[in-house]
Amino acid sequence: MNITVLGAAREVTGSCLLVETPSARFLVDCGMVQGGREAPARNRQPFPFDPRTLDFVLLTHAHIDHSGLLPKLTRSGFAGPIFTTAATADLLAVMLPDSAHIQQADAERASRRRKPARQPGAEVAPLYSMQDAVDCLRQLQAVRYDEEIEPHAGVRCRFRDAGHILGSAIVEIWLTEGGKTTKLVMSGDLGQPGRPILRDPVTIAEADILFIESTYGDRAHKDQAATLDELAQVVDHTLNVRHGNVIVPAFAVGRTQEVLYHLHRLSREGRLRNLHIHVDSPMAAAATRITMQHLDLFDEPARRLADWRAAGRNLPLLRFTASVEESMALNRIRSGAVIVAASGMCDAGRIKHHLRHNLGRRECSVLITGFQAQGTLGRKLVDGAKRVSIFGEEIAVRASIHTLGGFSAHADQPALLAWAAAFARPPRQTFVVHGEESAALALAERLRSGRGWNVSVPARGQAIGL
Repeated sequence: MNITVLGAAREVTGSCLLVETPSARFLVDCGMVQGGREAPARNRQPFPFDPRTLDFVLLTHAHIDHSGLLPKLTRSGFAGPIFTTAATADLLAVMLPDSAHIQQADAERASRRRKPARQPGAEVAPLYSMQDAVDCLRQLQAVRYDEEIEPHAGVRCRFRDAGHILGSAIVEIWLTEGGKTTKLVMSGDLGQPGRPILRDPVTIAEADILFIESTYGDRAHKDQAATLDELAQVVDHTLNVRHGNVIVPAFAVGRTQEVLYHLHRLSREGRLRNLHIHVDSPMAAAATRITMQHLDLFDEPARRLADWRAAGRNLPLLRFTASVEESMALNRIRSGAVIVAASGMCDAGRIKHHLRHNLGRRECSVLITGFQAQGTLGRKLVDGAKRVSIFGEEIAVRASIHTLGGFSAHADQPALLAWAAAFARPPRQTFVVHGEESAALALAERLRSGRGWNVSVPARGQAIGL
């Protein structure tokens, strides 16, 4: 058996594991690399395997850094099934066409920059097309949580609730060869226990081989109550004292819904009043509708809040903008608005326009609510940049920047260690992935020295023989 780590090795994005046995060949995730100047070129590199030889794909969840290259995989000849949870399949029906639209727009912009523009061969082909995304969606096969499936002879799988975003899963895989069974556990992205809306991650009792994420493997999140206090204080002070706008970069799937949950909760508690919230992301609007269709995956407090919202009492004003014209109109608002827009790392989408119009204004605030990868505009803001470039224009950063770590959808180091402690005995081998190098090494050292586990941190492209 051989497992090759093709992405998210000593980095956070581009998750992709190639599993090869004498009888089966499959991927766990096929994600896009995000952030930094190298990302576009890396996403365009040919796959280091023949996609036509894959038997199937297992997908842990819908975030683009785990799913974003699936249409490219289909375009390259993969024709097998993609197994994932029903909620993830619903989200992908929105996210993959949206990603294809972005690829087309990026290619058109790159073509216009080519000199001379009309030179033969100047056109840049998109990474994949809308038709590739549609073809890929036809390959999805929805699986219920805790249902055992057999996608190929000698392979059994089960998807368990990871509590990260709607539909996210830990994947248990049993591989049988010559009468011997080896159990792999792929954590995917694990959620933080005790967070609102989604249930806590399921714990797993045993594994021979474990791949565990480490996005926050070197730190603990801020307390949830303190985070809510800071959110309420920043929003109230910005809107009612400084008379500016609050700009919230947020991932369209997961983080946007959680931000809305907290703003509604603070309104219901009377800590914030007369909010005017604008969600400027068609994909976030669609993802929010899908989220409300899966109330069975909510925890009890979230279901109660959904009932309050449905009753329509004392609600903040909430508007979802659809058209480009509506989005542009938001940039004319000088005060009193909470604008939530994608992308979460500020590197694409409508959020860049809102930052362009508000970063230079001292009366405004920017709320960073999620992980910011190295090389992204969001990371530059978190690291205290005084000037940033947006659409080629130098912008002075005068707005206040606030990082609300308690909203992270990823488990922090204490939660990761607690999840690992649920194994009845240490896995034979553990591999720490999906974390920047310092975070991955820190978590590995805690598991090694504190638990006595056999742990390593693989490099990108490393083949692991088992």
